[in-house]
Amino acid sequence: MLIKTRKKSEIKECEVTPQTLFEQRRLFIKKAVGYSVAAAGFSLPATALAALKINPFQKDSVSLRGELTAKKHVTSYNNFYEFGTDKKDPAKNAASLKTDPWSVTVEGECDKPGVYALEDLVKPHPFEERIYRLRCVEAWSMVIPWIGFPLADLIKQMQPNSKAKYVEFTTLNDPEQMPGQKRSVLDWPYVEALRMDEAMNPLSLMAVGLYGEVLPNQNGAPLRLVLPWKYGFKSIKSIVKIRFSESQPQTTWNLSGPKEYGFYANVNPEVDHPRWSQSRERRIGEFRKRKTEMFNGYAEEVAHLYSGMDLKRNF
Repeated sequence: MLIKTRKKSEIKECEVTPQTLFEQRRLFIKKAVGYSVAAAGFSLPATALAALKINPFQKDSVSLRGELTAKKHVTSYNNFYEFGTDKKDPAKNAASLKTDPWSVTVEGECDKPGVYALEDLVKPHPFEERIYRLRCVEAWSMVIPWIGFPLADLIKQMQPNSKAKYVEFTTLNDPEQMPGQKRSVLDWPYVEALRMDEAMNPLSLMAVGLYGEVLPNQNGAPLRLVLPWKYGFKSIKSIVKIRFSESQPQTTWNLSGPKEYGFYANVNPEVDHPRWSQSRERRIGEFRKRKTEMFNGYAEEVAHLYSGMDLKRNF
């Protein structure tokens, strides 16, 4: 007998939430996205809003084990050095970022290079809402309902060629809008990258919103990456450039501290940061600590990407 079992990330919210609450939340999300887009001056075209499709939450029993992180924490406790190094700085300073208009340059080993207006980049893709946990190297985590679309869909849209082995992302570099860039804390602009098979994994998400609303500036507006099995610094924010390359790109934190921040940055309780343990974590809003899970609890979906690799050397 063939028994089909689903991956944990495929479990739908309607299976674990009362149906009436589920339907009310879906209706609220659709309204909230429309209202918040208008209120924030984030000018997605009417065609994109008309095509808006938010699928049920993908609730992961391994990565959740509790409530969502309160929105007040998600939007006020952030790592976004472009606006300051203190966790409270982004929420205080990010109002200076102008997200409309916004464009993304696509270049490198692909058949569809060019400069794309944000609305032209996102409108072909129906939005989904996914609950993912984001884990940071400082041993804290949050559980966030993101709105976005698969990174794989955007990559297919750009038609990378056979030489494209990596995809690189770059954050806006504008010290007038991002005052943290006036300090040489990092080598600006911020750059991150993925191997192509990582980028094509179904968990990789291009996020445009959270909690039923358009992304706040401090959370990476208007377009950011979310990679739930990696440490948070890989989930690059406020993206203005995407480049496909044959060789592995140099990335910001790996250049800044190669002994502390590896290219892969997979959540791994067996590989400690040189200055603290990664074996346990604290979810924001809670006092107790939890055991860190391999690949942040998403091993079933991503472990095959690293088969045969020494994850202590390729950290």
